[in-house]
Amino acid sequence: MLRVLKESFCSTSFTTTRLASFTTVLSRTLRLGEGGSAREFWFWTPPSVNPDAAYTFGIIGDLGQTFDSNKTLQHYMEGKGQTVLFVGDLSYADNYPNHDNRRWDTWGRFVESSTAYQPWIWTAGNHELDFVPELGETTPFKPYLSRFHVPYHASNSTSPLWYSIKRASAYIIVLSSYSAYGKYTPQYRWLEENLKRVDRNKTPWLIVLLHSPWYNSNGYHYMEGESMRVQFESMLVAAKVDIVFAGHVHSYERTHRISNIAYNIVNGDCLPVHNESAPVYVTIGDGGNAEGLAAEFTEPQPDYSAFREASFGHAMLEIKNRTHALYYWHRNDDGKAVMADSVWIRNQYWH
Repeated sequence: MLRVLKESFCSTSFTTTRLASFTTVLSRTLRLGEGGSAREFWFWTPPSVNPDAAYTFGIIGDLGQTFDSNKTLQHYMEGKGQTVLFVGDLSYADNYPNHDNRRWDTWGRFVESSTAYQPWIWTAGNHELDFVPELGETTPFKPYLSRFHVPYHASNSTSPLWYSIKRASAYIIVLSSYSAYGKYTPQYRWLEENLKRVDRNKTPWLIVLLHSPWYNSNGYHYMEGESMRVQFESMLVAAKVDIVFAGHVHSYERTHRISNIAYNIVNGDCLPVHNESAPVYVTIGDGGNAEGLAAEFTEPQPDYSAFREASFGHAMLEIKNRTHALYYWHRNDDGKAVMADSVWIRNQYWH
């Protein structure tokens, strides 16, 4: 079995290039290969950190490589997104016999039409684990971490699975749903310290990415993110995080600003309540993967849930200035990118 797995692996080498820092927004050209096989790509360097910088993010999760995946990517590329916030589950190579690594290669070629020209900020999902002891693979996340490098050292992280990055007027924190997150663990201690470093005078928008949602009214993967929520939610509320994006559940859902942090065993207060200091939570695991849609929502719709639908699609976050951002979701079934859900987000710190 292990021999078959290795024979199916055709990415014989990986190339990583570190570019110098740029103080102005520039168009850069990157040439890969030699002679007639050489290929050229171009990209824009990110803008300087600026509290009033306008910037547009795309949000995609659980993409896979299907007909629906292609529709999602094409609809996103028809818009004006400058960076993708990807909330985990990339190639779904682990769904194929022997965790076929060729599916990582085909997925890389599939998304290249976007990833070669603009940044994608990566979050690891359960389909990136690739923990297969029966095939001799006992190092979690090996194919994912070998291909997708992130600047985790810059945020004093000890792991590429959790890190933070500044982009224009946003401070983006990436968390790992499938790494230890209990108190005193490296991820917990890093998040505590990293939140202290956020300067809302420089980066007013505070965004968190993770894979397994904390609030989900779908029967699919119901409450799988609950233990992580218990550990981290109070920190995010105290820090006045603006919005949390998650994937994992193959449908779309957006909440009101809510929290569930009052419970202390004695008082019995264990229900989500509206809290204007809390984030908006978005589940967007609807990229188009082969496992299909998760259509079994709980009924009636909970009070905390503002909008939900079992359809493939992607979302956009247009930051206008330090006080307001326009968030909207596109449904693939509409045939073209049109808003099916939208809301103005007021900045938690500045508004």
